[in-house]
Amino acid sequence: MTETKSIQIDGYTHVSYTHESYPEEEILQRSTSYYNWLDKRRSVREFSDKAVPKEVIENLILSASTAPSGAHKQPWTFCAISNQELKSKIREAAEVEEKLGYDSRMSERWKKDLEPLGTDMNKPFIEEAPWIVIAFKKVYEFDEDGTKHNNYYVNESVGIACGLFISAIQNAGLVTLTHTPSPMNFLAKVLDRPKNERAYILFPIGYPKEKVFVPSIERKGIDEIACFFE
Repeated sequence: MTETKSIQIDGYTHVSYTHESYPEEEILQRSTSYYNWLDKRRSVREFSDKAVPKEVIENLILSASTAPSGAHKQPWTFCAISNQELKSKIREAAEVEEKLGYDSRMSERWKKDLEPLGTDMNKPFIEEAPWIVIAFKKVYEFDEDGTKHNNYYVNESVGIACGLFISAIQNAGLVTLTHTPSPMNFLAKVLDRPKNERAYILFPIGYPKEKVFVPSIERKGIDEIACFFE
């Protein structure tokens, strides 16, 4: 008997879904192992200049693009940059915004909260990392006939994609951090992006320098981040 691979539902094709299930003990082991592995992830600001192949970056972006999105519109564009001149231009523009932020836009409490993390208005990692990838959100798009339509749950969709992107970077043995200069409009101008795209997060990607120190921080425990109703 031939197995049914696809069916039509309301005129749309649906394909057979395959799923790997595990015994309960293995589920616990796998979930624990994944958490322990991911808990080693840290934001790194000091990058080696060791090259990362373009194919790796492509796979990271493809991994991010497996994220669910509102009505499956996939409202994102990931711009990957290795060109040194362009990275320098982006760093220069980013530091202009960062200086304004530290000088006049950020509250004293905000700056105080950042002190233990060792971050400031200088962003050398933009030039040092072999790649920077900027995630843009597509607030709206145009149909083939030119009709404009808004996308759905754009921030949520792009946020999920960026989370998967970070996990994929960790899985590849590389490091990154999330950089969100505010405002970020200059990134669309520097990269000549269309008006429907707005910068969301900038990720430098690469290997850490040979010896790197990161802030000694602790993450909140399960009792601080979750509520169970049993």
